Amino acid sequence: MELKDLKVASGSRHLPKRVGRGLGSGMGKTSTRGQKGQGARQGRKVAPGFEGGNLPLFRRVPKHGFVSPNRVTYYNVTLEDLNGFEDGAEVNLTSLFIAGLVPDLKKGVKILANGKLERKLSVKAQGFSAAAKAAIEEKGGVAEVENLKAARIAFNAALEDLADSDEEAK
Repeated sequence: MELKDLKVASGSRHLPKRVGRGLGSGMGKTSTRGQKGQGARQGRKVAPGFEGGNLPLFRRVPKHGFVSPNRVTYYNVTLEDLNGFEDGAEVNLTSLFIAGLVPDLKKGVKILANGKLERKLSVKAQGFSAAAKAAIEEKGGVAEVENLKAARIAFNAALEDLADSDEEAK
C-alpha cells in the first residue's frame, strides 16, 4: 500500500450545512435559528453558564470548604518502590522519572514509609515522612530534602549530558 492508494472512507465526509437557501432546502427563512429571541439575533454572544437572566447554576449551588491557592501536592513514592534501585545508588527526581515512578516534574516527590527498605540509598526528595526518613537513615543511607526548582535544573542538566553522550557515540 502506498500513499497514492489511500482513499477517504465513503460517508465519512459531510458537506457543511447550507442555511438560508430558500424554503425548499428545509433550512430557509429563519436558517435553523428558530423564531425571535436572543439566539436568533445577529452577532449573538452568550457567556458560558448564562441562563437567560435566571440565577446561574454555579451561583445557586451552595459552596463548601476552602481550597488554599498555596497548597502543595506531591507524588507519593514508597520505601517498597525504592527497593528497585541498586544498593548505594543516588535516588533523585531524575532517577525516579527514568524508573517510571514519577509521571512528570509538575509536582514534588514525597517518600512514604510503606513497606520495608532493603538497600542503602542516598535519597533526595521534596518531602519525607518521619518514619521513611528514619528507615533510610537506619540502613545507613542519606535522606536529604531538595528544592523542586533545583531538582528540575538537575533533571535538565542530566538530559543535556545524555544528549552530549549520544552525539559523541555517533
